[in-house]
Amino acid sequence: MADQPSADPAEPPGARAAGSGTERPAPAAGMAAPASTVNPAGPAGTAGTSHLAGVPNAAGRRPPVRVLLADPAPLQRAGLRTLLTTPDAGATAAAAAAGSAAEIVIAGEAADGVDALDLARRLLPDVLVTELALPRLDGLAVIRAITEARLPVRILVVTDEDTDDRIVAAAGAGATGYLCKDAPHDQLTAAVRTVAAGGAVIAPQLLARVLRRLTEALPARSGSGTAALDALTSREREVLVHVARGLANTEIAEVLQVSETTVKTHVGHVLTKLRLRDRTQAVVLAYETGLVKPGGPQDGR
Repeated sequence: MADQPSADPAEPPGARAAGSGTERPAPAAGMAAPASTVNPAGPAGTAGTSHLAGVPNAAGRRPPVRVLLADPAPLQRAGLRTLLTTPDAGATAAAAAAGSAAEIVIAGEAADGVDALDLARRLLPDVLVTELALPRLDGLAVIRAITEARLPVRILVVTDEDTDDRIVAAAGAGATGYLCKDAPHDQLTAAVRTVAAGGAVIAPQLLARVLRRLTEALPARSGSGTAALDALTSREREVLVHVARGLANTEIAEVLQVSETTVKTHVGHVLTKLRLRDRTQAVVLAYETGLVKPGGPQDGR
């Protein structure tokens, strides 16, 4: 696939651009099924490059969250597509009308890492939902490439691989979400929306187990980590606590009764003062220093 968009981007035989009304010839008998599907425009023909995704606009409406799926198994992609585009079982009509949960739409699909990276570059989805075991280019390599290119694409890993090494490696590469494939429907959709809004998600059953390993992934520091927190103001420490608890910027703004812009400024100050690369390292530091304890009360003092 070419990296540059065109009026008729090259796609594997049988692949169809959603909403185009045209379909390329199906593969001959015995040939592989289509490897990728593209919906460049998103719903109603509108470009979907709003970040942070799912945040209400001036009219109070939440723009849809555009998702790119990457998994080598067609049935798995079909299952994810169905789960993500089907309203949560617990959602009420009133909540939907109020725009309390952003709609999730599928911008494209890929069966291997090369196509996943190409589509991420061309479509700039809000979230890439990816398996780690991808042919042609491993999922970790895809995550690193997206992170190093600073694409405005957030990454949620959904996989059967739940070993400590793989989780730590995914977080280190730049993923901000990690779920197992047996995650419930509501947990999956909530994770997509949280990651799209700038938050971080790790399946609860995995978090406690890998926390120690994540701590080991922190860069070496001079002096104690607790002393490093002294550089933060009381409000910045409070924001760090909420970040460590997994809240997105919009949720922190609601809790603290401030604007989302103010929260983003505080988060930026925290990362700069503590010399951290991203929110994931901030979460690890908060637990490492005892500012937040697994299952314990919040301690913003």
